[in-house]
Amino acid sequence: MDLFSPVTLGDLHLANRVVMAPLTRMRAGASGIPNDLLVEHYAQRASLGLIITEGTYPRYESQAFVGQPGIVTDEQVAGWRRVAEAVHARGGKIVVQVMHGGRVTHPDVNGGRRVEAPSAIAIEGEGHTEQGKQAYPVPHALTVEEAREVRDDFVAAARRAVEAGLDGVELHGANGYLLHEFLSPASNQRDDVYGGTPENRARFVVEVVTAVVEAIGAGRVGLRISPEHNIQDALETDRDDVLATYGSLLDQLRPLGLAYLSVLHADPAGDLVQELRRRFGGPLMANSGFGSVTTRDEAVRLVEAAHAEAVVVGRAVIANPDLVERWQGEHPENEPNGALFYASGPEGYTDYPFLQLSRG
Repeated sequence: MDLFSPVTLGDLHLANRVVMAPLTRMRAGASGIPNDLLVEHYAQRASLGLIITEGTYPRYESQAFVGQPGIVTDEQVAGWRRVAEAVHARGGKIVVQVMHGGRVTHPDVNGGRRVEAPSAIAIEGEGHTEQGKQAYPVPHALTVEEAREVRDDFVAAARRAVEAGLDGVELHGANGYLLHEFLSPASNQRDDVYGGTPENRARFVVEVVTAVVEAIGAGRVGLRISPEHNIQDALETDRDDVLATYGSLLDQLRPLGLAYLSVLHADPAGDLVQELRRRFGGPLMANSGFGSVTTRDEAVRLVEAAHAEAVVVGRAVIANPDLVERWQGEHPENEPNGALFYASGPEGYTDYPFLQLSRG
């Protein structure tokens, strides 16, 4: 296998195996409608094998960031349709990452609504809100019935994504947001069907993924997980429990035939990730970068050693819209400007030069 060769993941036929990571960029304004800036940003990166959009909220309560796009209203769907058309016009593929922020939000972010989580346990620390930094509140513990309403909103979001012409959806089960909060024993201290044992903690994620697959087809659905990432208080420090929880999750998802599993982990070639890959039985996208940057050499190695079918890349894609061309030709890369990752305008977003502009 070669990083620059085509690959098929479910219904997704990719020209190469370099995948754009879902990257929060906060450019969608108060309306959450994908605008001209987002259209240009994603279209610029259409030469990547697959674009995974920034986390996009499926219900108002689930909005985690100021300036985050949604996929709730007709206007938001129309905005995503413009994004999809622009990417497709340049030969690209794009899926929307559907993300419920869970307890990682605040009423001053989600329009004064309640904050939802598996259990009424707040995250330590502060989040950015319209009124500056504020402590995270104690969330409302979803009842079983309310959890199923959330599931139905994931399904509605997936249907809207297909309606908007996007190539599919990635369900965000990582990084301490709602689905991950159900998986982690630190954030899920329920004693009902969704809590306690590893199997019960995996149940809600299984139900969400299964319902989305029934709505739009398994070949258009991927899942992102981050076992042992230990971020945003979704702690997973017992390897045996991690293996039991994620093993149960993937044993149940395996028969569905999802397009892919995306795993964020510092050691993609290691025992845990490769065991989960075996349990999943389908294509794996590896993502080693979060605290560290994924390099060309690492991406090439992961695919050539058959540790993954594709590699998810973040910061290098932010700074290099033509990253595939640069990596293929071993050209120099632009450096990302971290100070502008979460700004509000085109600077540090759509103004990174393409190769032909930077040769002189």
